[in-house]
Parts: sequence; C-alpha cells; structure tokens
Amino acid sequence: MMLKIKRVPTLVSNFQKDEADEIGARGAGCGRNCLRNCCLPGSKLPLYGFKNLSYGKSVAADETKESPIDFLESLVLGEWEDRQQKGLFRYDVTACETKVIPGEYGFVAQLNEGRHLKKRPTEFRVDKVLQPFDGSKFNFTKVGQEELLFQFEASEEDEVQLYPDAPIDPEKSPSVVAINVSPIEYGHVLLIPKVLECLPQRIDRDSFLLALHMAAEAANPYFRLGYNSLGAFATINHLHFQAYFLAVQFPIEKAPTQKITVTDAGVKISEMLNYPVRGLVFEGGNTLEDLANVVSDSCICLQENNIPYNVLISDSGKRIFLLPQCYAEKQALGEVNAELLDTQVNPAVWEISGHMVLKRKEDYEGATEANAWRLLAEVSLSEARFQEVTALIFEAISLSVEENENANDGSPDDLDVTPPQPMEEIDGLNTHSTMVPA
Repeated sequence: MMLKIKRVPTLVSNFQKDEADEIGARGAGCGRNCLRNCCLPGSKLPLYGFKNLSYGKSVAADETKESPIDFLESLVLGEWEDRQQKGLFRYDVTACETKVIPGEYGFVAQLNEGRHLKKRPTEFRVDKVLQPFDGSKFNFTKVGQEELLFQFEASEEDEVQLYPDAPIDPEKSPSVVAINVSPIEYGHVLLIPKVLECLPQRIDRDSFLLALHMAAEAANPYFRLGYNSLGAFATINHLHFQAYFLAVQFPIEKAPTQKITVTDAGVKISEMLNYPVRGLVFEGGNTLEDLANVVSDSCICLQENNIPYNVLISDSGKRIFLLPQCYAEKQALGEVNAELLDTQVNPAVWEISGHMVLKRKEDYEGATEANAWRLLAEVSLSEARFQEVTALIFEAISLSVEENENANDGSPDDLDVTPPQPMEEIDGLNTHSTMVPA
C-alpha cells in the first residue's frame, strides 16, 4: 500500500495561535495545553498497550493473534500525517531534496535548510554525558498536547490493546509518542519514557526495553529508533528516543562485522568492520529483555565513564549498534578540519548511520561517499581508544577482556562479511511516497 505525505505550508511555529486562543477562552490552565499541572487535569490520549515479549518469549517470537490496529501504518504514520495536515511542524520536510550518493555503501543525503534555521538550540554543556534535569530549560512537559500521538505502555492483559480515549494519569507518568516538530524524515517521532517523571537524557534498563518494544511493534526494518547521549548531539536533556521511517537500507546496516563473543543470555556481540565509525553490534538473546539488558548495561557503562555515544535500533529491534564518539571533544580542542566545521553538520545517530542531513545546498550538490566517509571518520574513536572502551564495557557486563582479545584472533567462521539481505528500496527518494511492506 502506498502512503502519500500530504503537502502543507512550512510553518515557523509548532504552536497554533487559533488553538491557543480557543483554549484561553475556555480558561484552561496556562493556555498552552501543555503537560504540566496547569493543563493536565482531565486530559486524554489514545493508549496503545503492547504485548509484553520480555518474559519467556524469544526476540523472533511468532505472534499469530491479529492486532486491533496496524501499529506502524495506522497509528504512528497515520497520526503523524494527521499532525502534518494540521500544520504542527516547523517546516515542510516533504519539500527537502533527498538522494542516494553513488558508491559502495549508498549514503543518503538530504538537504534540510529548515532544520538548520528553526531547530531548537542546545541549552546545556556538551562535555558531560550525565547532567541533572533542569525544569527551567525546554523539556517535553512544555509541549502542546496536540503534538502527542498516543501513550505507549505494556498491556495488562498479555495481548495488544488499544484505548482510543484513555486518561493521562499523572501518578503513573505514562510513556508517550510525540511528533518531532523539526523532522528529518517521514514519520519522525519521539518516544518519551515516563514523560512526567522528567528523567534526564540517560539510558536505563526500563527505558531501553521500552524502545525495543516499540521497534518490535513496528515490525518493519525501515522504521528505526535512535538515541543520542549528551555530548553526542542530543539537544534536549529530557529522556527521549527518536524514530522515523525511511525505505532504504542504511549504510551502517551493510557493514560487515566480526563476532567477539556470545553472552550467557545468548546475545551475540560483534565489532563493525570497514566502516568509518567504530562500533559494537548486539543481536539475538533468549528474550527481548536479555538483549535490552546487555545493551543498556553497556550504555550505562559509557555514561558513567563520561563517554558520549549514539545508539541505532535496527531490524525491528533485533540488531543494535552502539557507537561511542568524540566529535564534540575534537571540536572543543580545535582538532576538526575547518572545512568540516563549515558544513555545520552535527554527526548524531542518523548521520553516523549513513543518513547525511546537510544544511547547505553546496554540500548537498557536491555530496560524495568520500566526503561522507571523511566527516564520519572524525566522529570515530581511534582503534586504541575503542579497544579500551570495549574493555570497559565488557567488564561492566561481566565478560572477560581476555575472551574479547581471543575472539578477535578467532577463526574465519566468526567473520560475517555478508551484510544483511538487501531491503527492497523505493525509487525516487525525494518524491516522499512511502511504501510500507506487508
């Protein structure tokens, strides 16, 4: 089935004056229809209850019972299109030019001048991965409720449930999915765990498991989730993941890997090869929770050691890329080439994955695989530093460094030089017509 994004005028503000006037006339709270105590009482939002795969279910469990709604097509993308039709975005992402750059990896380039001009600026230090939540800065309790799509929680009945008009319960602090008002692509949304608890941008076991559940519910390899830590180009210190739909295989997903080890819980850990950014790949696990725990414990290790990182959740939650990086540190030390700085590209999770969001037309028109590789190489840790960081992670998740070192000298059977099977790619990316495979 083809989904067409409806064209809407580009808007600078995500807050609609007519709606604000209407709310103000009702005397409701602060007039912004926000998620704080002034406006929250009596608020309702659809609630999607996902079937909990954590206990006794494999990552690739076969779920035969039909869901009451198509999670990706009808709920995420359908509600996103509804908000676009209402004009809630800061600019029209459907007007952005997009192309696949010729080359072995097929980097995707997008010209997105609107995101550069209208994206919210960073309001915190970039040299500390862990920082306390600051309610005086922008956070997601300040967004208008019209930007929210639905609540996302585990079902209490061990099956998928949808409540179209569920109350927002402040005492339970629901996890919500909201639009990203500065979108990169079609269906660009935010997953905000326990939004009313005002958690800072730091991964924990529960939040990461929730993100894997969202990827599993989407059940589509073109819908990916990403995470940026502070210091790795997160711009809001309020816990959130990003996600969007792009029907093309990311370059990072094509990179070969070398198996390092398999944990007792069945999680295979590999090292990426022949890619400009060094990183670890996690897949498998006896349960979804097993996979989530190993990855989240690895992220916690990086956080506690003040190592910035990005995470890509790929293949419907079955393949996770963990990418420690040092670009902001190099910037601060004056070690990044001036030509790269002039592009004003901040290499966060999407850029590292191969979706290059460019801010200047000259960079877009002159985009090459060599230029993309050159930028991303500045993001990567050195080989020596990467091995040090990997050792820290392995210690944190109770795997021996010796096992890691021996695995790197292992047999050719441990080398996966064949990337995952190619996905069916759509033609004409900049048409923004979107195929959701059945």
